[in-house]
Amino acid sequence: MNFFRSLLFLVPAVCLLAQNPPPAAPAPAPAPAKPAVAPDKVVLTVGDEKITAAQLDLIIDSLPEQYRIAARGAGRREFGQNLARILVLAQEGKRRKLDADPGYKTQAQFQLDNFLANKTFTEINSHLKPTDADLQKYFDAHKGDYEQVHARHILIHTRPLAAGQKEQSDAEALAKAQEVRKKIVGGADFAAVAAQESDDTGTKTKGGDLGTFKHGQMVPPFDQAAFTLPIGELSEPVKTQFGYHLIKVESRETKTFEEVKPEVEKRVAPQMAQEAITALEKQSTVVLDPDFFGPPTPPPAAPAK
Repeated sequence: MNFFRSLLFLVPAVCLLAQNPPPAAPAPAPAPAKPAVAPDKVVLTVGDEKITAAQLDLIIDSLPEQYRIAARGAGRREFGQNLARILVLAQEGKRRKLDADPGYKTQAQFQLDNFLANKTFTEINSHLKPTDADLQKYFDAHKGDYEQVHARHILIHTRPLAAGQKEQSDAEALAKAQEVRKKIVGGADFAAVAAQESDDTGTKTKGGDLGTFKHGQMVPPFDQAAFTLPIGELSEPVKTQFGYHLIKVESRETKTFEEVKPEVEKRVAPQMAQEAITALEKQSTVVLDPDFFGPPTPPPAAPAK
């Protein structure tokens, strides 16, 4: 049967009608329970073509989940009517010999290949189960992804960040940051100084409190300082594109392997599937005409050490 994917063009409207009846209309009667029938029972006939209950289930299985639910529930009859319409049109297309057109054959073959590729991917994925050793290896290499810090900061800006702020030179901002740092080292309360001196209007009223954040949520120089600074210590001025920051880490937390194991598995499983596909591609002879598709994309440069 070559019409599986065509159902997607007709089913959405049926599902919307089934799930969202017009407000003014009376509530529809509940859909009758799906009858228990033998798998080989013919449930739909269009011309000489017959669809059994088992075949209908396979057709529905090929649809996205939201359509499957409707096709087996409240939208069952509407789904059957749409399927019949597709078969009527397909049979008329054959009568007109549209299936002999080379363009049709190419497009139909692609649809079949695409459908088979999806089934193959599902089959490969179902047999790939990461072991605890696989998960532990990934965790050990990405521990930073599961680390977070709670920090405060004081920003002395170089470029204005809010109305009324004036641009300062790099030297002026650094000198001001060093002056503010001396106050805190001399015993002044960090939160009180932040409320008075910080140019970050979003955090100064909270004593410079940034809350908890993970790697990659801050600009790189700030990120590096926050995740290496000992807890409770005050940083030297840290320069970013916003100006100079004084950072104080309140706490740092690294989750254990057992705590993040389900999340790690969600990352590793797709990665294993992609590696399996890449291995299949390497085993096959694939040639893309460079004049038509352009030259191969160069691999990304290795990060500088």
